[in-house]
Amino acid sequence: MARNRIKPTGGFELTAWYFMRISGLVLVFLAVGHLFIMHIANNVENINYAFVAGRWANPTTGWIWRLWDLGMIGLAMFHGFNGLRQILDEHVHGAKARVAMHTSIWAVMVTLLLIGTYAICMFEEDKEYVKQWKVVNGQANAAQTAPSGLASN
Repeated sequence: MARNRIKPTGGFELTAWYFMRISGLVLVFLAVGHLFIMHIANNVENINYAFVAGRWANPTTGWIWRLWDLGMIGLAMFHGFNGLRQILDEHVHGAKARVAMHTSIWAVMVTLLLIGTYAICMFEEDKEYVKQWKVVNGQANAAQTAPSGLASN
């Protein structure tokens, strides 16, 4: 049975303890902002590749959106994997097993973080795809709004 843990007295665990509290608060702000932007300010049906590509490719605000997404993915990864480490530390007692567990946890976290960072930083808008999507989407909307006799022509 796990014993009740209180605030650590120093070292890495105290830093990790403070990090979890601060990153949790920042993640709440980032996640609520994300939910507001994606689900309230914009219609969910309009969120697609063209929306994200346009947002990230915008020369004036694109860097802000990329930083927002990088901050969210970075903090979420560190916060989640640090929480996993803390939970498993209570159940894994052998020194060699802990080293193996910590190495595995951080290797997976770094790999996933690098993949996400690469995707956000190296993203380039496929203008041809967006152009084709707008043409197809525009035709679909015209067919839906046209009188029933004209839509079949």
